[in-house]
Amino acid sequence: MALINPHINFNGNAEEAFNFYKSVFGGEFANIVRFKDLRSDDFHVAEHEENKIMHIALPIGKNVLMANDVPEFMGRTNENENRSKISISVESKEEADKLFNGLSAGGKIEVPISESPWGSYFGMFRDKYGIEWMVDFDSNYKGEI
Repeated sequence: MALINPHINFNGNAEEAFNFYKSVFGGEFANIVRFKDLRSDDFHVAEHEENKIMHIALPIGKNVLMANDVPEFMGRTNENENRSKISISVESKEEADKLFNGLSAGGKIEVPISESPWGSYFGMFRDKYGIEWMVDFDSNYKGEI
C-alpha cells in the first residue's frame, strides 16, 4: 500500500517548527541536511542561508513528515495559503486530545476537538507556524492507521 508523506515549506524556521513537532509526536529525525552541506562550485549558498534546512524528516508511525526552508532566491512561501491540511488519523480519543492540544498550542483553533456530525471525534487548527492540521478519531474505522 502506498504511503502519503506530507512535505512542508518554511521561510527559515523549519528547524524550530520540527523541534516543536518532535516534542509533540516523539521520535528522532531521520535526516537533516543544511544548505551548506550541498555547497559546491555549481551550487552557491549565501552565508546567511547556509544553516537553513534543505531537508528534514521526522518519521511518524509508518509515515514521514518532511520539510525545507525556501531559499530567498526562490521567493517566500505563502504562510497563509489555505489549500491543504495535514490530516492525522489516531487510534484513541486520548491520542487525539494529546496531539490536538500539543500541536495547536500557540496556534489558532478553527474547529475545537469534539464529536463531529459525521460520527468521528474531530478537530481542526492552524499551528503557530501557520501549518493547517486536522485530527480525527473514528472508532468505526477498521483500516490501518
